Amino acid sequence: MTKIEYVTSTDKAFWYSLDKHLPENEFENKVQRKQGYVLFADGKPVGLLRYNLFWDNMPFCTMLFVDWAEQHKGYGQQLLAHWEEDMKAQGYGMVLTSTQVDESAQHFYRKNGYKDCGSLVMNIPGFEQPMEMFMSKAL
Repeated sequence: MTKIEYVTSTDKAFWYSLDKHLPENEFENKVQRKQGYVLFADGKPVGLLRYNLFWDNMPFCTMLFVDWAEQHKGYGQQLLAHWEEDMKAQGYGMVLTSTQVDESAQHFYRKNGYKDCGSLVMNIPGFEQPMEMFMSKAL
């Protein structure tokens, strides 16, 4: 049995066991703004999703991750669908996400109705990374 809840301060240790990118000072912002979710399977936290507002008015999923040992059980799809439903209920008409072109997540998003909509090349010394591809979905 699964359950998805907004992230709370008590989820911090679990959160950082999966999310190595969120600055610590931003964690409480995610809690207060309800911009993160934790998926529980049989009472145990196994996945998370966080987002922010791109251009201050468009939901942008910045991280969706399920514990490696719990992947391929549909939890990522449940988190994504839950977020999309929440965003639609809040009045948003579309959502965005991104992934690097060398990551397999792009296939997951396409299977869930996302379409490629652009890219970003980061080639400033010290900040280089593979091209970031952006994906969108109408709600």
